[in-house]
Amino acid sequence: MNLTVTGHHVAVTPAIRSYVESKLERIVRHSDHVSGVSVILSVQKLRQKAEASVHVRGKDLHVEADHEDLYAAIDSMADKLDRQVLKHKDRSSTHPHDALKHQAGG
Repeated sequence: MNLTVTGHHVAVTPAIRSYVESKLERIVRHSDHVSGVSVILSVQKLRQKAEASVHVRGKDLHVEADHEDLYAAIDSMADKLDRQVLKHKDRSSTHPHDALKHQAGG
């Protein structure tokens, strides 16, 4: 998994980067098809914002979360992203895309 962490008006310290990595390990554990994750951390006055774009097989997922605390925003973003990845995994497994020649003909 390729992870990119960038900051707008905030310095991305090694502590913040390792915190983001630890939160995103859960997403990789739930789905093996995550190929790239881009995280943008930004500060807007008193609100801290965390955005993530994830590329899974067949779809791009995007979530945003903001909070007064940057770590709380990262937690919320990771929770939202986890729910979206699980939903995508559930949808792709319940609707298999078999070729027409393998389907039962009538």
